[in-house]
Amino acid sequence: MSDHLKKERIGVGIIGLGTVGCGVATILLDHAALIRRRVGIPVEITGIADLDITTDRGISVDKSLLTTDVQALINDPHTDIVVELIGGLQPAKQFVDAALSREKPVVTANKALLAVHGEELYASALRHNIDLGFEASVGGGMPVIRTMREGLAGDQVKAIYGIINGTANYILSKMSEGNVSFQDVVAEAQRAGYAEADPSTDIEGVDSAHKLAILINLGFGTPVDLQDIYTEGVTSITSIDLEAAREFGYTIKLLGIAKWSAGVTASGESEIEARVHPTMIRDESPLASVNGVFNAIHLVGEFVGDMMVYGQGAGSLPTATAVVGDIIEIARNIRVNAGGRVPPCSFRPEFREPVRIKPMAEVRCAYYLRFSVQDTPGVLSQLAGILAEHDISIASVLQRGREQGGRVPLVVITHEAMEKNIQTALKTIHGNLSDLPMLIRIES
Repeated sequence: MSDHLKKERIGVGIIGLGTVGCGVATILLDHAALIRRRVGIPVEITGIADLDITTDRGISVDKSLLTTDVQALINDPHTDIVVELIGGLQPAKQFVDAALSREKPVVTANKALLAVHGEELYASALRHNIDLGFEASVGGGMPVIRTMREGLAGDQVKAIYGIINGTANYILSKMSEGNVSFQDVVAEAQRAGYAEADPSTDIEGVDSAHKLAILINLGFGTPVDLQDIYTEGVTSITSIDLEAAREFGYTIKLLGIAKWSAGVTASGESEIEARVHPTMIRDESPLASVNGVFNAIHLVGEFVGDMMVYGQGAGSLPTATAVVGDIIEIARNIRVNAGGRVPPCSFRPEFREPVRIKPMAEVRCAYYLRFSVQDTPGVLSQLAGILAEHDISIASVLQRGREQGGRVPLVVITHEAMEKNIQTALKTIHGNLSDLPMLIRIES
């Protein structure tokens, strides 16, 4: 029997005793017997490091396990797995680097760290032949990372559509329920604990872009620069847009979208669309019914077809469940000396290669356009004429009630068109006929 199989316990060191850290400690303590049955030996907390170890978090943790010395926790020979739950880039990266350099597997929920420094961390884990678990970095308690890394390992992912930010989804859901302003719903979300005091990362799409970068890596076997992901938030969405979408049979969601197209460039290379923005989707789409703080990721495989993973995308215990799932997987690998069995990004490193990210100007889709125009004869024909000059055809038109100043909202749904043509046409229309137009992209 190997020395690993002779191990009597697996020690876990937790860095960060915030919302998720408390959840992880709670699960490891409350489900200790269940986890032992799954791993074969006890999985125990060896220490918890945090800047504040005096505030009562409401969990029954032996006070001797608490420390402010992160490095001592990492270096402790009883710590077999290091769990990073402080978030942000630094000092989180410093701690993860330190753990990996000591050949200790790491579990993290830190999507920003992986989106910005993932390549370096993946390489370090592979170099030391150890595991790097990050199931909780996308979708909270949803097992989407494991689904893509192992469950779909035999298929080529063709497209990813994700509602991957609960705050933005909660805001749009609440606005859809009634005539409530964006600012009022944000304030409500903050009071309910669904939005941070500064919600900008969530409502401006940055958080979703971090998560989409991780999913692209897993789905397409290619690194992606965060700067190459077109990112737009939900701050400009109004009740008028939500109501008009309903009348056309659509729902508005903030989606992270990635699409793989093989051999389509002039040189015969593949390319990827990578974008985050408010999107109109048909009411019958399974994503349209995902409301509140729930997340969902719709995957399209070449052979498996359509599938969706749905669940709570945030929260102490749902996210902690994903973290503990990684801990259990790594503990099992430690016992049989199988660290690094599955590459962090599913693909072997020598077969991962950069793929062109299609510029947003080259993307083709249908569009929802809302104009505020003077209520005079011939305005619609002038709009249609400008759009036609840029190879944009109209599918549907909706005119709303008159606004102050004699202007009327005019809503247009286009057939598929190229983004650069739409943007050029809107500049012309804005300069001649309309206040600043509103644009929402449509995915069928």
